[in-house]
Amino acid sequence: MLQSLLVFFLFLGFSPEEEVNVNQTSLQDSIVSYKNITYPKRLEKPVLEAFSHFPELEDVKIDFQLIKNINGAVMQAQPNVLSLILDKKNERRYRIKITETLIFDDSKMPIEQVPHEALVGWIGHELGHVMDYLNRSSLNMVAFGIGYKFSKKKYIEAELVADSYAIAYGLGPQILFHKHYILDHDKFTDAYKDKLRDLYMSPRVISALMQALGQQAL
Repeated sequence: MLQSLLVFFLFLGFSPEEEVNVNQTSLQDSIVSYKNITYPKRLEKPVLEAFSHFPELEDVKIDFQLIKNINGAVMQAQPNVLSLILDKKNERRYRIKITETLIFDDSKMPIEQVPHEALVGWIGHELGHVMDYLNRSSLNMVAFGIGYKFSKKKYIEAELVADSYAIAYGLGPQILFHKHYILDHDKFTDAYKDKLRDLYMSPRVISALMQALGQQAL
């Protein structure tokens, strides 16, 4: 099993060394510890607000890491590779990678300049992924990762589950705000907006779930 996991992650372009040596933040950032999570000080408010909606995650080790570039994404939740291989399921460590700077065609935006409610929704979505990972065995995570990378259907299922967790835990208004923020923002590319429309929960469905749960839009 250990060999299978190593081969899988090497095939996807990850390695334990990358996990250890990743450049998390710029030198001016300070890392804050709270309960079992760590996060960059500059993202303290949105991280703690989103995290407060998930009481089941209070004993889960999660590292929020600022990354210079994430291929094809702005944020990404993953199990720590070494932890997935070596630790028991209930002792795993997870990381949520967050792009340090949004790069547009003619400008840049530090991630902390994204509106607070949009950031809370974005981070809440990633915490929804962590909720989905909690009860998966290591081998199941391997199967999940393969499906997520190579199957559009499995990718969509995973993203719908993450949004569903976030909405069920009271973050529907922030998830909806986050979707509208991207779709209405003239700096995000049409390709990125099309990806959001095609592969993620639509604002209409989010609104319907919010209505069923008695949640009001911001």
